[in-house]
Amino acid sequence: MLSEPRSGRLAAWGNALLAGLVSPDDAVLAMVGDDAVHRVEGLPGESGPVGLTLALGRLRTLGVTGLRLALPAPGHPLGLSGPPAFNARALEAEEAVVAYGAPYGLVPEVSEAGPAGDVHVEVLWHCLPVREAPPADVPSLGEAERELAEALREATEVLSKLDVAGSGPVAEAAVDAYRARAERGREALAPGYPPRAVRVLELAQRVGLLVSVAFENGHGGAVSASEMAARGAALRPVERTARRAQVAAYNAYVEERER
Repeated sequence: MLSEPRSGRLAAWGNALLAGLVSPDDAVLAMVGDDAVHRVEGLPGESGPVGLTLALGRLRTLGVTGLRLALPAPGHPLGLSGPPAFNARALEAEEAVVAYGAPYGLVPEVSEAGPAGDVHVEVLWHCLPVREAPPADVPSLGEAERELAEALREATEVLSKLDVAGSGPVAEAAVDAYRARAERGREALAPGYPPRAVRVLELAQRVGLLVSVAFENGHGGAVSASEMAARGAALRPVERTARRAQVAAYNAYVEERER
């Protein structure tokens, strides 16, 4: 939960490329990550799918000066601005990139093939028209940081009372593993992002990890229906807060340009 989304990588490194802070080769390498290939279809002026370098160059000529992340969930169109057709596709993918400066958005379609441990992953980004309007429910970095700290305290207290796995040694081991990975991938947000955005993203991912561990490692001591319901009630708003903060971090580059 709240691992680095493909749309986040595309937005962050796309912003760095658009700003001239990284080379096209370095940007595409970071965007693709462990996947085999990424292509973009539906771009105005292109008859078929094209590579990321050409796609971002085309978007620049169309007026795009920045990229935002959207992480929608049922009942929560986080980062979206419409129209309904784009929102529906983004909700199905649970992520999207929304351009700033021109009315376009990108939604990934992921294809996987091969055995476990040797999976070949291809991503086709669908370019679609979007409504030029403020993204839904995205907080400022300051708001996100305050909300995360409060949500983490509240969730830890509730989970501890319920004796849920997410508040014990299993969670701590998972968090330690996450920190080790984070140290190896410190430039997840790409050059050009403010240090506060990096801090907020790391905290959002840590909170999301705790929520994930609590959901995935059994019921702990919460064996009754009422206790399980209480756990869900405690975790849902925390997960929502973490998603909002993650989007705020990835979108900080564009928000600073707007100011």
